[in-house]
Amino acid sequence: MDVSILIPLLNEEESLRELYRRISAAMEPLGKQWEVVFVNDGSTDGSMDVLRELYEAHGNVKVLAFGRNLGKSAALAVGFREVQGEAVVTMDADLQDDPSEIPKMLDLLNEGCDLVSGWKKERQDPLSKRLPSRIFNGVAGRLSGIRLHDMNCGLKVYRRLVVKTIKVYGELHRYTPALAHWAGFTVTEVPVKHHPREHGTSKFGAERFMRGFFDLLTVLFLRRYATRPLHLFGMLGGILFAGGLGIGIYLTIVKIMGGAIGRRPLLTLGILLMVVGVQFVSFGLIGEMLAYLRSEDVSYPVRERLARDGGEGGG
Repeated sequence: MDVSILIPLLNEEESLRELYRRISAAMEPLGKQWEVVFVNDGSTDGSMDVLRELYEAHGNVKVLAFGRNLGKSAALAVGFREVQGEAVVTMDADLQDDPSEIPKMLDLLNEGCDLVSGWKKERQDPLSKRLPSRIFNGVAGRLSGIRLHDMNCGLKVYRRLVVKTIKVYGELHRYTPALAHWAGFTVTEVPVKHHPREHGTSKFGAERFMRGFFDLLTVLFLRRYATRPLHLFGMLGGILFAGGLGIGIYLTIVKIMGGAIGRRPLLTLGILLMVVGVQFVSFGLIGEMLAYLRSEDVSYPVRERLARDGGEGGG
């Protein structure tokens, strides 16, 4: 299989037939083998009936369905395990992403990029969505180290190795470019057409930006401290313990000089800081043991392998 097109969806009954038609119009001229993998994320409308219809009518359609809504990250994670293509396209099912952009994104992949992310340069959404998204992308880009105009664009093209390497869970689908970048893959961005929503309403509310911020903290922690948690917790614990120890030394000097310290709140604060500092270091040590135990399960992306298996090499 050359190209897999992965589409998570929730209650998009009215868009699915037209979406497949547009995908087919974009892919057929390329002369490639391609498939469409729909992941129905617990739709409560007639989406599943339409998907069954598409499956029966077209041999390159696969359908996966959740019993309830589990979120876009879960849908992508399951889809990434299912896809067979050497290139993997992800896009939304609401007809706002334009399948006609796929060929040029595949060309960039063929030129050596590992992930091509779409940029909705002329976004057809209300200001109430565009403004928070611009702020989100600015903050995420600065903290993650990869500056993209539109990190959360649904239209992306991945090399197969990327989707088999990065792990998407919770709501980390927003940060797949950052996850790929941190794993050593090359990421680029290209402007893509964006259409107004034709049917239904957006499934994402304002609360997603707060969740997105917490997810950003998650990926930053995973990037820097997933395999060395003691570096974070040990540093914080050391600072707190040092603060408490400093207070203790100061109060000791006060006591030696004849002062009363038994009822001073500063004494309680000093003890508290030292206890919490020791706890933080303990958390770090426990984290280190967990990281060690799972170290054998960590996967590393091998882009190319040259080896002669089955015996020792000669001269």
